Amino acid sequence: MRIRDVMTPDPVTISPNHSIGAALARMRRGGFRRLPVVAKEKLVGIITDRDLRLAMNSPFIMREGWYDSYLMEHIEVRSCMTPDPVTVDANDDLLTAVRLMRTHKIGGAPVTENGDLVGIITETDLLDCLEQLLVEQEAEPVGNQ
Repeated sequence: MRIRDVMTPDPVTISPNHSIGAALARMRRGGFRRLPVVAKEKLVGIITDRDLRLAMNSPFIMREGWYDSYLMEHIEVRSCMTPDPVTVDANDDLLTAVRLMRTHKIGGAPVTENGDLVGIITETDLLDCLEQLLVEQEAEPVGNQ
């Protein structure tokens, strides 16, 4: 099975010069936990909900509530994203993605093909695939024992 068979194609993306508030809004609207960051049609990073929480919830800074709104609109994605993220190729075997995500302890990875972003593969995609395989296995008739 190939990564392209399981990935989410054409992921929602964001530009590095958008605000983290815009990133958070896109994540909430789509129910995502990560967004590939694209500049001039090239993948330059990834930003996760964890990155946004860390940017906004520093325990070392005491501030008024209005300042949170200010920060959400004035901090750019580029300042919180992970640059040059770990990626997988759409034609790689699915096991490659599983091992890479475990090794790097990441919940998802952008999927590229010939250097272009074509999808994203996440823990949810992998669990959906596993569920489908297990359901198919249950449905198979058991041989004579």
